[in-house]
Amino acid sequence: MRSSSVAFFHEVTHSALHPQRFCLWHRPLEKTAAPATALIVYVHPFAEEMNKSRRMAALQSRALADAGCAVLQMDLLGCGDSAGDFGDASWDEWIHDVVQACDVARRLHAETWPKAVPPTLWLWGLRAGCLLASAAAQRMAQPCNFLFWQPSVAGKLVLQQFLRLKVAAAMGQADTRGVSGQLRNDLAAQLTVHVAGYKLAPGLSSGLERALLDPPAQPGKVLWLEASLREEASLLPASGAVVARWQGAGHDVGEHVVAGPAFWSTVEIEDAPDLLAATTTLLLSAGVR
Repeated sequence: MRSSSVAFFHEVTHSALHPQRFCLWHRPLEKTAAPATALIVYVHPFAEEMNKSRRMAALQSRALADAGCAVLQMDLLGCGDSAGDFGDASWDEWIHDVVQACDVARRLHAETWPKAVPPTLWLWGLRAGCLLASAAAQRMAQPCNFLFWQPSVAGKLVLQQFLRLKVAAAMGQADTRGVSGQLRNDLAAQLTVHVAGYKLAPGLSSGLERALLDPPAQPGKVLWLEASLREEASLLPASGAVVARWQGAGHDVGEHVVAGPAFWSTVEIEDAPDLLAATTTLLLSAGVR
């Protein structure tokens, strides 16, 4: 099956100063035939990980559309081609963006296949995007399924890893303990900090630090995929504990580890073809409707 992609700007209702969000809508080309078998919203990762992952997200979106699914990608406030600067973003505003992306995806599905019953929405997150996906699902009345790629289980760890970039940049130039201490003091004082070319505002840093990968109250299906270059790799220890918590809340979680590089953080842009193939196969076999 062939697919097509359409780019457009969506005017969000909760951001008067920077309302435009860049979107990509991928769908099966034969729209007058069978409706999409799955409706998917992609939630990208944090800061530079988004740029490193753009190619993989595009490859997977096209592969899913070729397989009969519909996928919406939206750049969050201050990211990619959307309006605003990174320093304008807050964690709460990003959650609102994801909720609106879900509304846009449902509207596009209804416009494309007006007679079809819409399938259950899948929120597809990568790294910190998984934190946003779970938070957005808790604000929506409709149930969701989840596709998690290498999920970050706690925003505090994401923030710590990000701040280390500034400390690493100061190596050999200053007292790194002083740099680290200043960062902690600035964050505690709710100040904006500058890290690796990004302006991190208090509304984003504090929200990210508090974020946890908590299961929504409404149970759904979860495809949890991690990539590793180690032989016979298993889920990361922190992941196993969170998976158990989701299962205890009634979610049907499928855990999978596939061969592939950490493409979201590699120096050069890399592909993980086994992850692409496994994602498409697993999602289509998960009873996507």
